[in-house]
Amino acid sequence: MLNLSNLQPAVGSTKGKKIIGRGEGSTRGGTSTRGHKGAKSRSGYKRKSGFEGGQMPLQRRVPKFGFKSLNRVEYKAINLDALTSLLDKDASATTMDAAYFVANGLVSKNAKIKVLGRGEIAKAVEVHAHAFSKSAVEAIEKAGGKAVTL
Repeated sequence: MLNLSNLQPAVGSTKGKKIIGRGEGSTRGGTSTRGHKGAKSRSGYKRKSGFEGGQMPLQRRVPKFGFKSLNRVEYKAINLDALTSLLDKDASATTMDAAYFVANGLVSKNAKIKVLGRGEIAKAVEVHAHAFSKSAVEAIEKAGGKAVTL
C-alpha cells in the first residue's frame, strides 16, 4: 500500500551529489572540474549580471529609442459616461471628488485624475479632479455643473 511513509522517487530519476576536490583517485581531483586558469577557475569568482563571456551584452546590443521624462505626470482617465453611470447608481451625489472615485472603485488612493469628454452628463454636479479636457468642462458646465481643478 502506497502512503506518505513509503514514498520514494522512481528508479533512475535522481542522481547522487558530484563529489569534487578529493584527489586524483576520485577522477575529479586536481582542478576540481573548474578547468585550467581564468576567472572561473579561481575562488571568489562571481559572474557579473548580464555578462556574456566577453560578447557584447544584450542590453548594449539592443538599440534604445525615445526619451522618458523624469517629470512625467500620469493621470487616471475617467470619462463622462463613467460619471453618468455613477450618478445612475447614486442619484443623491452633488459633488464628485477623489475620495468619491476611490470609494466607487474607479481609481486608486494616490492616483491623479483627469476627466475626459466621452459620453454625456445630464445632472448638475460639481466634479473635483486634477485635470479636465476642454470637452469635459464644456459638457459639465452645459449640464449646470462645475469643474474644479485640484
